[in-house]
Amino acid sequence: MKKFFEIITNIWKIEELRSRILMTLGLLLVYRFGAQIVLPGIDTTQLAELSSNTEQGILGILNAFTGGAFANASVFALGIMPYISASIVVQLMGIAIPYLQKLDKEGESGRKTKNQITRWLTILICIVQAPAYLYSLGALGVPDSAFLLGKGLNFIVPSVIILVTGCVFAMWLGEKITDKGIGNGISLLIMIGIIATLPQAFIQEAASRLNGNGGPMLILVEVILWFVVILASVLLVMATRKVPVQYARRTASGGYEKNIMGSRQFLPLKLNASGVMPIIFAQAIMFAPGLLGSTFNETAVGQWMEVQFSDIFGLAYNLLFALLIIVFTYFYTAITVPTNKMADDLKRSGGFIPGIRPGKETADFLDKVMSLITLPGSIFLAVLAVFPAIVVKLMDIQANWALFYGGTSLLIMVGVAIDTVQQVNSYLLNRHYDGLMKTGKNRKVA
Repeated sequence: MKKFFEIITNIWKIEELRSRILMTLGLLLVYRFGAQIVLPGIDTTQLAELSSNTEQGILGILNAFTGGAFANASVFALGIMPYISASIVVQLMGIAIPYLQKLDKEGESGRKTKNQITRWLTILICIVQAPAYLYSLGALGVPDSAFLLGKGLNFIVPSVIILVTGCVFAMWLGEKITDKGIGNGISLLIMIGIIATLPQAFIQEAASRLNGNGGPMLILVEVILWFVVILASVLLVMATRKVPVQYARRTASGGYEKNIMGSRQFLPLKLNASGVMPIIFAQAIMFAPGLLGSTFNETAVGQWMEVQFSDIFGLAYNLLFALLIIVFTYFYTAITVPTNKMADDLKRSGGFIPGIRPGKETADFLDKVMSLITLPGSIFLAVLAVFPAIVVKLMDIQANWALFYGGTSLLIMVGVAIDTVQQVNSYLLNRHYDGLMKTGKNRKVA
């Protein structure tokens, strides 16, 4: 505990780090405040049915990502997800569109242009999603009497403008956190929304156990299991396969001596190079089977699909979900890990993998290694993604609390927390203080 307070004191001593942390906390507070502001023209006292209908299932996951704003009919009801969707679309389009590939090679100017394209695409997605959200409120349990201005254009048009503006403002907050704060702003907004629903989910689970459904001992078992799952998630995020790389020693004439006297380093290849993107892709596609089943519910197959794929904790749903995650992990890793570029960069910098010729053979070797480590990584990711369904069936855990035992929510929390801690750690180490992830004596230089 003494070490912890010493680290906090060291963080506070660094003026730039202190100002960045305060800026981050302030902008996150603004985002959480906005999530509580209900759209004008809606009676807040009649939203109880909307909240209950968005506690479970896929809508429960969406509501968690927005920090409860979806169930509050808030001005931030769309959250930051349209921006995430736009980023994914632009990234995937970069595979086939030469113009986007050209932007990737133009450095900072190309990155700014690509970000601008993403922002405009975000607005277009919001313009589509905002009316869909407003018209779905009635189906989700909001009575007609809750719409004080009715459901006409005098309510729809201003509300669409407010929802689009709310998403753009949330996007601006995320970018400001990235530029002026600490950590990745967009990821922090998602994480803070997920964390906002955690206390209520745990309190409901604890109350259920204390009322005769297992008692305090089972609560303790659940908490211990939760920490074990978090540890497994950390291992998945941090695990790497270190490929040895030999760098030839530069001579005085500017050439290279290709001998064993050169410096030896490692090329880290992540076990899970795709992060949570395969889960997000798979989650988006999992809407389709239930929708097809409801469309053809007059047939036996349609009725079976509607029943099986509307339950996110069901066997059929999770088997298909896990399979899609494994497939998308391979797909996303293939398009985001440029083994050819890595091999070219090694060759240009005078590096080579011992026993492997530079160039195409190095690229083939890296591709083979990525394929081998992606298989266990994808299976591990799929197990973590379906683990909430396992604990629901085996331990009778409430759905809201079970969502924190794996899946997108937990991996986002773990990944963002690790990234933020690493950034804080770099500030501390640059000022000769002990980092957050390293023990030892204070190394401050007088």
